[in-house]
Amino acid sequence: MAEEIVALDPIDREILRILRDDARIGWSELGARIRLSPNAAADRARRLVRTGVVRRFTADVDQARLGRTLEAVIDVRVDPHVREAGTRFKAGALQCEEVTWLAHVTGRTDFQVHASCSGTAGLNALLSRFRDEFGALETNTTVVLERIL
Repeated sequence: MAEEIVALDPIDREILRILRDDARIGWSELGARIRLSPNAAADRARRLVRTGVVRRFTADVDQARLGRTLEAVIDVRVDPHVREAGTRFKAGALQCEEVTWLAHVTGRTDFQVHASCSGTAGLNALLSRFRDEFGALETNTTVVLERIL
């Protein structure tokens, strides 16, 4: 079943842009920035949540403040001959505190992982877990030099 497409007007798009920057913004401030009353701004934001356009509100954690100063994007290939290899890898990777997002992807690899590690030793330990505990057959790691967005 296909998801219903929600039509957005320019004000809705502006609300989404503002919420991406500051999901904790008050209705008064939101209303002032989009030139609507606080109640009208709140109604629009709640509609975006109710229709599923906004799925959740999250915290943007500064990984470096936790000692994880090395960011990496890791392409992972699992054994295509092992029936539950993808399920095993996904379940394991989601338990790693270094993993900030995980995607099942198309192409030569099966997963793409973004991780924040405590230097190269932390990255090496994570890659070892991927291989030894979670069944990664092959990894290709790219170190992030600068996060743009």
